[in-house]
Amino acid sequence: MLTLGVEEEYLLLDPATGLPVARAAQVREAARLQPALERDEVQRELLQAQLEVATPVCHHLEEAGGHLLRMRLALGEAARQQGCRLAACGAAPFAGRLPVPVTDTARYRTMHADTRLLTDQQLITGMHVHLGIPDRGAGVTVMNGLRRWLPMLIALAANSPLWQNTDTGFASWRTVVFGRWPVSGPPPAFPDADAYDRRTRALVEGGLIRDIKQVYWHIRLSEHFPTVEIRAMDVQLRADEAVMLAGVVRALATRALDEARTRRGVPPVEQEVLAAAVWHSARHGCTSTVFDPLSGRLADAGDAVAALLDHIDPVIGTGGDRRHVVPVLERLLRDGNGAARQLRRLRTAGRDGLLAMITDQTTGV
Repeated sequence: MLTLGVEEEYLLLDPATGLPVARAAQVREAARLQPALERDEVQRELLQAQLEVATPVCHHLEEAGGHLLRMRLALGEAARQQGCRLAACGAAPFAGRLPVPVTDTARYRTMHADTRLLTDQQLITGMHVHLGIPDRGAGVTVMNGLRRWLPMLIALAANSPLWQNTDTGFASWRTVVFGRWPVSGPPPAFPDADAYDRRTRALVEGGLIRDIKQVYWHIRLSEHFPTVEIRAMDVQLRADEAVMLAGVVRALATRALDEARTRRGVPPVEQEVLAAAVWHSARHGCTSTVFDPLSGRLADAGDAVAALLDHIDPVIGTGGDRRHVVPVLERLLRDGNGAARQLRRLRTAGRDGLLAMITDQTTGV
């Protein structure tokens, strides 16, 4: 099994209004006093209403889930001590008149100077899955194999339907917002690691992006660790949903490596088809049709998920991943993903009920 780690980004919301509050520094300081959190496990993010955590390297999904629950509970308590609430929703549902200040680092100040309104509107949060790989060549193989599954992952993970006091009509508005950056969205297919390195370096050397960290594709190789990072998904309301998605990603990556070894890979999905399928998933989530990469067509969400499970069954069926993947996927199809549940709660319980649901599910209540 490939090793994995999960990063989650969170928002800090006012408990009364639901507006983002710029208390990341205070909450991070309070988190240092939480015995369940290791020193420096909580990191700053672009805006002062955001924080990020990352699990250690894990071998088992149960291990990753334990770390996520531990960190969510402890960081949620630190947020409550500072008069705000931890929120694992993919976009801030409500917004005030003034933008949230950028975090005071040289990198973030430069980003704000370069892209003022775009930076101001980055009140979005995602989850990233890091997979350990033998080498960069294997990382490109994983990238190429996972590209076709990006629409499915985005549909399942969609958890950002609300934005600045408005129902956007999209299940993952975060996907739309993040797609505004110059090097974002689905990556192209690469023949090998040398091509990946040459083409990403050319973006920096040509002055099109400031540094290699601004390669914001949905999947990218790490420049410092032997890992590939999948960053297409909204942060999840519930920790077990994050674990399920991490398990699906790892299983898909394992299948991609197996197919490359046995030369049973399928042709890559054309870039324009993939981009349109990602947009379709951001718009609809898994409430209607989803792009099925095995058939190359839109399919009923339930049928597409069944095809996904058939595809990864040889991997999850041989370990302990099945019990963390299959029941949660079935519940998600039955009850809806985060986007569907947010909208349903807003309709039935109003703003206060929505905020209560988001913050309660974030910390496992």
